Amino acid sequence: MFPRPLTPLAAPNGAEPLGRALRRAPLGRARAGVGGPPLLLPSMLMFAVIVASSGLLLMIERGILAEMKPLPLHPPNREGAPWRQALPRPGGLSLEAGDPDLQVRQDVRNRTLRAVCGQPGMPRDPWDLPVGQRRTLLRHILVSDRYRFLYCYVPKVACSNWKRVLKVLAGVLDNVDVRLKMDHRNDLVFLADLRPEEIRYRLQHYFKFLFVRDPLERLLSAYRNKFGEIREYQQRYGAEIVRRYRAGAGPSPAGDDVTFPEFLRYLVDEDPERMNEHWMPVYHLCQPCAVRYDFIGSYERLEADANQVLEWVRAPPHVRFPARQAWYRPASPEGLHYHLCSAPRALLQDVLPKYILDFSLFAYPLPNVTREACHQ
Repeated sequence: MFPRPLTPLAAPNGAEPLGRALRRAPLGRARAGVGGPPLLLPSMLMFAVIVASSGLLLMIERGILAEMKPLPLHPPNREGAPWRQALPRPGGLSLEAGDPDLQVRQDVRNRTLRAVCGQPGMPRDPWDLPVGQRRTLLRHILVSDRYRFLYCYVPKVACSNWKRVLKVLAGVLDNVDVRLKMDHRNDLVFLADLRPEEIRYRLQHYFKFLFVRDPLERLLSAYRNKFGEIREYQQRYGAEIVRRYRAGAGPSPAGDDVTFPEFLRYLVDEDPERMNEHWMPVYHLCQPCAVRYDFIGSYERLEADANQVLEWVRAPPHVRFPARQAWYRPASPEGLHYHLCSAPRALLQDVLPKYILDFSLFAYPLPNVTREACHQ
């Protein structure tokens, strides 16, 4: 059984848009209620999660979880919803027979989410979050009222293609193959655009999902894209990283030659809650304890999981998830292994704790950067 939900912070009752209310509300930690314990921050759970992660990964290696039946991410509470009737297992990933590794990963993911999010003091609602965290969350959840779903987008996990799908479903684009530069704001509706009572209704009644990716592979993808191709990021972030971490860089570096170890050093010194969204941990972007997601898809099964979601929300048959472009070369496990083995081991030890909840909650193994593994 789950603990009793925390008493949520009172939402504004007037007709004032949420954005204005958030700007006016004081920053600080949310409370669980009068006399209740303060909310636990991720750092306070770090040791317990690391220990749990080690045990879970060991169980995966030994196959102990292979025979366990998957548990839903959260107890079903909207049995009458059309998408709920269509789900073979509420909150569970529909996996093909004969794919035990994926089944084990989903089992671990579901159970770890339940264990961590069930701890006393963990948020059960966006209004349990401090104002800054709530603002980040609501700005990353996209709304489809026509198909009654909420999607928390995670940069570098195919979010541009999902935004393209939402625009097709809304009638803004004719099809997902239209060739144009993606506008990441216009013609999209975010939860942050709505009033608190409208947000609560959609969180209670709509199908909610997100997609995740190996945390370090996502970081490598962001590094390659932003510092290798995007001039704005080179000037805004790259130049500062070079000035800060490269001896003799000079006062005005171009920022177009940031090394991966320099990027990692920058991440070590950054507050995860204030990071750029392209390398902010998924935990902070989508708050999987404050929002009870009905489905968490994987980048590793992107096309199959995405089309399953479209089926569940009853999208028109002609709407499909965009195929990967032939020219696109995603960050590969081999490329990640090379970059990690080329980075100082002490640096990796400093970076990993910032993403430990992403590794743990979503059942991704920690990297093997032993001397033996790196010399293979």
